[in-house]
Amino acid sequence: MHMQDLRGRLGTRSLQSPLVWLLVGLFCLVLCVGRSAAWLYPEHRDITVRTVQTLDPERRAILQRLWAAARSGHEPRWCEPAADTGQARKPACLDWAAWPAIAGDHACSAADMVQTSLTTRWILEVADIAATLKQALANAKARWQRVNALGNADIRLQRADEAYANRAQANNAHFLLARLSVDEDGLAYVTRCLREGAELNALGVYNWYHLSALAKASRVSRDGWSPAQRSALALAALADEAFALHFLQDSFAAGHVAGTWGHAALRKGTHNYYNEWGLEAREWEGTSIVLRGDGYMRPEDAERVADAVRTSLEEMLDAASGRGPTAGLPSDAASALPDTFNVCTAITMPARPWDPSLLPLFAAVIKDVPVPGLGPGPGGDLPRFRTELGPFIGVAVGGGGTWVGGGFGTTQTTGGAIGRLDGAVRLGLGLEGVLDEADDGLVFLDFGVRLDSASSMNATDEPIFVQRSAIDDAIPSRSAVTARLRMPFWLLPGDLLLASPLLAIAPETYAKMAVVAANGGLIPWQTGMATPVGRFQFVLGREVGLALYGRLNDDRLFIPSTVPGVDLTLVNLRSLSVEFPILEYRPFRTFSQDQSASLVLQFFAGFDVPTSASVVAPAGAPKPDLKTIWQVGMRMVFDWRYYLDLSKR
Repeated sequence: MHMQDLRGRLGTRSLQSPLVWLLVGLFCLVLCVGRSAAWLYPEHRDITVRTVQTLDPERRAILQRLWAAARSGHEPRWCEPAADTGQARKPACLDWAAWPAIAGDHACSAADMVQTSLTTRWILEVADIAATLKQALANAKARWQRVNALGNADIRLQRADEAYANRAQANNAHFLLARLSVDEDGLAYVTRCLREGAELNALGVYNWYHLSALAKASRVSRDGWSPAQRSALALAALADEAFALHFLQDSFAAGHVAGTWGHAALRKGTHNYYNEWGLEAREWEGTSIVLRGDGYMRPEDAERVADAVRTSLEEMLDAASGRGPTAGLPSDAASALPDTFNVCTAITMPARPWDPSLLPLFAAVIKDVPVPGLGPGPGGDLPRFRTELGPFIGVAVGGGGTWVGGGFGTTQTTGGAIGRLDGAVRLGLGLEGVLDEADDGLVFLDFGVRLDSASSMNATDEPIFVQRSAIDDAIPSRSAVTARLRMPFWLLPGDLLLASPLLAIAPETYAKMAVVAANGGLIPWQTGMATPVGRFQFVLGREVGLALYGRLNDDRLFIPSTVPGVDLTLVNLRSLSVEFPILEYRPFRTFSQDQSASLVLQFFAGFDVPTSASVVAPAGAPKPDLKTIWQVGMRMVFDWRYYLDLSKR
């Protein structure tokens, strides 16, 4: 769903409201943003390094010669080895093995990838983040440590590469198409993936760029080129092959094999589940295998992927040495420039004539590729999971306690405790998991009621009054109507609401702000922190709770009088309580396809300010002076949500 579609459905007048703009924008973010990467940058690079290491000496020498020609004039930026096994943190240059890691996730075409690796400063920062992540994952002994490592890396990557979260939001280019039937063989499947008008898919993109690489590599072997021309051809061939290899590698990630059908939250949740816990599959040549995915790559996974990648790379290197096919290659791919096919914006495979005689090349590569799952229906309905993305309705019930710094009277300075019970109906948008489990872009508005116990301190410390039970409590039992708003922020609380007009003039800028907000803000101190006992998060500024006392019943309380001859004044009081959660803790969470439940503990601070008061007795007594009460407390809430699937409507 695009912005113009929503504008047409809601009407021009409704979009004049900043709050409506905010909801529209966040809903678009739910539908459009959310990374479902296959392998991570360090995993892509490790696969490519392993591939180069296992080439036979002759082909490895051909690769190094091509790389030497390609980097001519760019030696400071591109490292001398095609695959630098010693590269670690803070690299000063990038090798060719880094290109498949940059492709797709940090660049939208081979041409874009070359420019990114050659001219941008941030890509070196990305390489440094990837090296740090690789070490953190290697050191992680528990799941919570892995979750934190991935979360920290994603936040840093988003800050380094602002388009990271929504670069590939338009399509499923990194995923395999579902099979149509159990009778579809590998070559028929690949042919369908390449067909004009087919949904953009991993093998379709791989074969497009692999054909481009073969066409350019076959020209490198010819005589008559000047050194500059040969350098340009070598660069273009290596760039197209590196870009192709990213998508071939993606074809081995469990979450990309299980199937991409369903709405965005279901696709992402299913992707995340199988990447972590694994999926049994078989290769096209018949071997049964168990797959994992991003952040969970094992040595056997890297070895399996490298086998298929090596076959593809060998085909390109053979073409560059004059031993590959020269006929049947697409004529539009023979330029001396890297291919510009944009995989971030295309929806379907474009038209490209190619000769069926090339099918054996495809067959040699895909024999080791996992067979994708079937589409929806019998045999294809693997268990599906969703992440917490999308609109929901829910309830929040719980209780807690508050410590108040005294009563409402100016002389009531003795502190005490108040118990409470809460219940509310909640409407909102889930934006958790846009990048990873550390995300929290939760937006909601709820309305409910609260019941407070009487305070633990007396209305007055005067001995003569303490024994009178009617006036024992400084604050009696009260009830209130409540409202609560939660919203992430980019830099200052409420800035997404104030910036909502950007949706009309710069929607991409607003989407980037929202992604940053969901990941802890511009200063990411509000990122969720996983621990062995649950998840902690600082949330100050993200949520505010209001309670209106004296609206459901008359709240009458005694206030010590400062007027001579009057000891206590009975007052009918209304007040507004405002609380700001500071720290949040979730000890557990359960989730099904359309429901979630969790226990939430919040530590908060706030104040309770009198809004109106009238004297009940003694008749004619002046209204006593009242003051604001400062308070701190803890609330424990059972948070239940039912997620709505609007794609069916």
